[in-house]
Amino acid sequence: MLKISEIQSKDIVNISDGKVLGHISDLDINLEEGTVQSIIIGSTGRMLTFLGGKESEMVIPWENIVKIGSDVILVRLEEK
Repeated sequence: MLKISEIQSKDIVNISDGKVLGHISDLDINLEEGTVQSIIIGSTGRMLTFLGGKESEMVIPWENIVKIGSDVILVRLEEK
């Protein structure tokens, strides 16, 4: 079992291109089923939204998580 405090500090890495995507800022949890549906990554500050300059978020479905390691979380996201 993992605590959110343990996974928040891990880098999220896309294995499709090797890019570090950031860190977990939030989780989307299905309370009825008791499962995590997706992880939400806050931007690292390099990606700005078009309006307002605020940080954007990236939602990664739980099924895209390949491996949770001791230092990183590997995800598979294909370029669109």
